[in-house]
Amino acid sequence: ATRTIVLYAHYDGQPVDPKQWATPPFSPTLRNAPIENGGRVIQIPVQGTPFNPEWRLYARGAGDDKAPIEAMMAALDGIRAAGIKTKSNIKFVFEGEEEEGSIHLQQILAAHKNLFSGDVWLICDGPVSQTRQQSIAFGARGITEVDVTVYGPRHELHSGHYGNWAPNPAMMLAHLLASMKDDSGHVLIDHFYDGIIPLSPTEKRALAEGPNPDRQLMKEFWLGSTEGAPKSLAELINMPSLNIRGMASGHVGAEASNVVPASAEADVDMRLVKGQDHTRIEQLFIDHIRKQGYFVVDRDPTPEERMTHARVAKVIVEPGGYNSVRTSMDLPISQDVIRTVESARGPVVKIPIMGGSVPLDAIESTLGTHTIVVPIANHDDNQHSFNENLRIQNLWDGIDVMAALITM
Repeated sequence: ATRTIVLYAHYDGQPVDPKQWATPPFSPTLRNAPIENGGRVIQIPVQGTPFNPEWRLYARGAGDDKAPIEAMMAALDGIRAAGIKTKSNIKFVFEGEEEEGSIHLQQILAAHKNLFSGDVWLICDGPVSQTRQQSIAFGARGITEVDVTVYGPRHELHSGHYGNWAPNPAMMLAHLLASMKDDSGHVLIDHFYDGIIPLSPTEKRALAEGPNPDRQLMKEFWLGSTEGAPKSLAELINMPSLNIRGMASGHVGAEASNVVPASAEADVDMRLVKGQDHTRIEQLFIDHIRKQGYFVVDRDPTPEERMTHARVAKVIVEPGGYNSVRTSMDLPISQDVIRTVESARGPVVKIPIMGGSVPLDAIESTLGTHTIVVPIANHDDNQHSFNENLRIQNLWDGIDVMAALITM
């Protein structure tokens, strides 16, 4: 062998709330169709029994990202059983902290460079095209995550007695978050878009030639409009974003009470593209909050701080942020991967960067290698949410893809 190929996947998943799942998340359950289409639980068939490609396996991490590990191992078994010799040295890397931001990956790679070295890392994570065509992404967006808490009274107050007088932190937080984006999704934080490296002619051509599933997705997700229109999803993925992951203040529904809440909290993630540095974006985010008149702390504020400032915000930058990486589609290894995947799956959708984030920056900057993303999961796998699932045909196709890459 004259080169080394490293195949990567992660086996951890996002936190789950079992109460939201139709079946227990850690007990794999087979259904004859997606739950939202009335899929019923069926028995997992014995070996050799014909299967329906539209069956779905429901379990935490089924699509993100245990499926590629199973596909790699099944492919390796088949290659060995057939007596096929690989042309490259093959390494497998399975990580257990990707969903936490790969907080120890770079440290591990730096301490064992020879063990992890390779000519290319094939990152087997994420979904294929929404058209169900096999896709290859030549990069991924970076990410940083920030928690923001704003404060009102020391404790909840009667909304009738104090509602016109005590500042309402839920309303304050709503105004603060609304100041960060306009109605079209454009981020309003000063200098947020500075330094972005534009797409190359090859990358622009790949976008133009790719499918546009926007209408199909709007119908699938019950959307009457899209943020950033008239730009397509494929175009917008190649731009940075600011997303509110969740908000909490007071109580709602049957637990709602007539009070002014004591605090309000929001979790924000920002997806970054090549040319943006996550530490700089984090500082710009904090600077923006200060410009809105807030006294910013990185811990619980003292009573004195709350009483001497009209607006107080606690801002916590979560560890594990990293930058975006984009590998040129014109590199020889990129062309090899395209030809190899197409030999197994036919014409592929070529994507400059995928919308999700994986630790490509830690891998490339530490090892001096290239990274290319080859996903296999179905786009409608409820990734990062309850009732996560894997379409059986995607697993089957993934085995073919992994076998082709291992013998590339």
